[in-house]
Amino acid sequence: MLRVGLTGGIGAGKSTVARRLVERGAVLVDADVVAREVVRPGTPGLAAVVDRFTAGVLAPDGSLDRAALGRIVFADAAARAELNAIVHPLVAARRAELVAAAPAGAVVVEDVPLLVETGLAPRSHLVVVVHADAAERERRLVTERGMSPADARARLAAQASDAERRAAADVWLDNPRRHDGPDPLPGLVDALWDERLVPYARHLAARERAPRPQRAVLVAPDPGWPAEAARAIARVRHVAGERALSVEHTGSTAVPGLLAKDVLDLQVVTADLATAGRVADDLLAAGLVRQAGRWWDRLPGGAATVDDASTVNRASTVDKAFAANADPARAVNCHVRPATSPVWRHVLLFRDRLRTDAGDRAAYAALKQRLAAAPHADVDAYAAGKSSFVDAVLERAAATLPRPELPG
Repeated sequence: MLRVGLTGGIGAGKSTVARRLVERGAVLVDADVVAREVVRPGTPGLAAVVDRFTAGVLAPDGSLDRAALGRIVFADAAARAELNAIVHPLVAARRAELVAAAPAGAVVVEDVPLLVETGLAPRSHLVVVVHADAAERERRLVTERGMSPADARARLAAQASDAERRAAADVWLDNPRRHDGPDPLPGLVDALWDERLVPYARHLAARERAPRPQRAVLVAPDPGWPAEAARAIARVRHVAGERALSVEHTGSTAVPGLLAKDVLDLQVVTADLATAGRVADDLLAAGLVRQAGRWWDRLPGGAATVDDASTVNRASTVDKAFAANADPARAVNCHVRPATSPVWRHVLLFRDRLRTDAGDRAAYAALKQRLAAAPHADVDAYAAGKSSFVDAVLERAAATLPRPELPG
């Protein structure tokens, strides 16, 4: 199944997006609904809340007076943290049950107001943030929910900043105040559903990589690449855990100012090749599908191409595992290399040399443009054409840069 984390500041319009996704066929797991469920009268959750905050947070019928509790915790960060420590584990356990009960191949939307604040973003295949500016959210809380301005501002201040949400967002849906005309939000949600979520779920279910161009297509440097890579790395780290000795953004998109194919390269280093294979299998939970067959890296000085995997010169190659994106809107190559392979160091040296040497960076850009413009520039020919240049840069990098080492 595809797990979509849906979040946004209070009053941003997240519920409107959730309803539309359900109309299109998504399975909704609403953390607010679950949060009410785990503190219903008679539950251990409610007993724990009353034990900490006294019976003053109970309504006359014995249910939780959420407004009274809110006035306490949104004015006191320490009290809010204590409430979260009680409720969040209960909510997480119940959400996990509901997600597990969804049909195979479903698009499961987890509506979690505090997705960013609680560090849950890497657990989703995709994070969708619904945004409206703070002034508009305050207006909605006051006029539509009957809050006082002071209460509304306190609730806004207790949540993540716009910058923090933007860093977590794979999809950013603006929902500004509308003075007239039709609401554009349903159309944005429909496009997201049709063009990204449904294909993504289909590729995951089939364990297949999303389609890509056969030719090498170069684009201008994108300042958003590092943030996109950081989100992908967080997902990989969450899945791989301690088996990943390091996870880094590599390749041309990791070099500021360098034109590149719009593909994020990630490198994961594991203790050995068997562990690399297991990690690559598990990366389905991060939206990456392990690619079948033998995958290898060319060693410096080795043959640039190999026509038949059965006749590979193993002296000039070293094995790895490889996974690629199921998401049709974000291409990712994830190379999972054993620590015994020298290539993981070569990759870091090459990246760091290009980051620090303007001459090599410019020469590499010119070479890439020539190769991409060749009449038969499929991705394999494009990669092979860079081999000699890469070897020469590695020699210079080894003489000028520190030897990369694994953390710890």
